[in-house]
Amino acid sequence: METKSEWPELRGKPVEEAREQLRAEFPEIVVHVVPEGSMVTMDFNEQRVRLFVEDGKVIREPRRG
Repeated sequence: METKSEWPELRGKPVEEAREQLRAEFPEIVVHVVPEGSMVTMDFNEQRVRLFVEDGKVIREPRRG
């Protein structure tokens, strides 16, 4: 079974709604909320999804890594 790795449907959603949906689908994932423009590490972590936010909304397509 292939694991979902991208969530284009969450772009534009309120951050808390997006976080809840990710946790409901994949409880093992660690969700990081990151203000747009912040520096992040470039390592790949299959158990992490970053939500890049601005004004309380997700502005980039969330993806694993």
